Amino acid sequence: MQIKLSKLGPGLLFAGAAIGVSHLVQSTRAGADFGWGLVWALLLINLFKYPFFQYGPRYAQATGETLLDGYFKLGKGYLWAYFILNFGTMFTIQSAVTVVTAGIATTLFGITTDVVTWSVAITVICGILLLLGKYSWLDKLIKIIMAVLAVSSVLALVFAFFKNEQPISLQQVFPDQTGLLFLIAFLGWMPAPLDISIWHSIWTLEKNKTSPKKASLKESLFDFNVGYLATVILALCFLGLGALVMFGTGLEFSNQGGVFAGQLIQLYTSSLGDAAYGIIGIAAFTTMLSTTLTTLDASPRAMSKTIQLLFNKKDTNFYTHWMLILAIGTGCIFLFLLSEMGQLVQIATVLSFITAPLYAFLNYRLVISNQMPEKDKPKRGLRILSVLGLLFLTGFTVFYLFSL
Repeated sequence: MQIKLSKLGPGLLFAGAAIGVSHLVQSTRAGADFGWGLVWALLLINLFKYPFFQYGPRYAQATGETLLDGYFKLGKGYLWAYFILNFGTMFTIQSAVTVVTAGIATTLFGITTDVVTWSVAITVICGILLLLGKYSWLDKLIKIIMAVLAVSSVLALVFAFFKNEQPISLQQVFPDQTGLLFLIAFLGWMPAPLDISIWHSIWTLEKNKTSPKKASLKESLFDFNVGYLATVILALCFLGLGALVMFGTGLEFSNQGGVFAGQLIQLYTSSLGDAAYGIIGIAAFTTMLSTTLTTLDASPRAMSKTIQLLFNKKDTNFYTHWMLILAIGTGCIFLFLLSEMGQLVQIATVLSFITAPLYAFLNYRLVISNQMPEKDKPKRGLRILSVLGLLFLTGFTVFYLFSL
């Protein structure tokens, strides 16, 4: 059965949300600090997280409900736990992606070098776009952004390979001491925090509302697989760029948003040449802008749905309220806690990792429960991978906690 491009959407939104800080920042830094030595971690975490992300669109398409509805049916306490965890991290996550976007903007546009001014402006513009265009604008914009990003990133990596004169070592490493904390943060947001599966289930239902015909489960899973494969390939591209251009040079990435943005764009232009500076800069900017847009859209949708379920307010939409709360909270971090951004991001990424087993367990429990039609439940191979993934995520979390 032919699957039309118009059926794609939620999977690309997932990719747009995922290919942000975890790729542009952490994957590039992994390559710069460890060369190709963390490819094992990148591939393993993408493999073991795969089923739990896939269960978002699978559950939504099969039942017509979001994962949050499923959590509520499993027990109100699970939904309260999600509400508390999400409320505790959503401001930091939004601030992190917006600051990186703002840093790239200061490098590209030169209107002002003040990251706070750019951050506030970007938040306001994104908020207006979402309130005016809602899901349909987001759905169309992300397809263009992903195409530009994919072409520029793969080209950059190919050129970097041809220009590289140093021997390439594929020896894998396991970081220790401070490197272990980076590894946990890297795994926590690679390809994205597991709670994005909740966002994906919400976007899947939104796509059905805006489409003339509801997508089939096969089409929905194809859409997801396209987006997921894109996140893996591009993560390898960014890690490779860091390894080929910066590893062994003694250069280190700055923690300052504007400086980091300049270094990041330089990675591309050193491979493609100075003539490509504008194209690459726009690609990097639109990538982070897409992440800023998708996170600013998804968190309010998820929190609105959570409030509706917890307080039996199903007829009231709190999307706009939560967007304002998120925008104001993010603005406060820009104004008062920007100097602590590094620590806040570290806390958010580590929390994403140590809570991953909970989300993985809940998603798996839902798709094998009686709430799922028998024909739509995962097959044996995916179930085995799910159990292995649960063991990996739980084991690594326990290992990290005992290493503190």
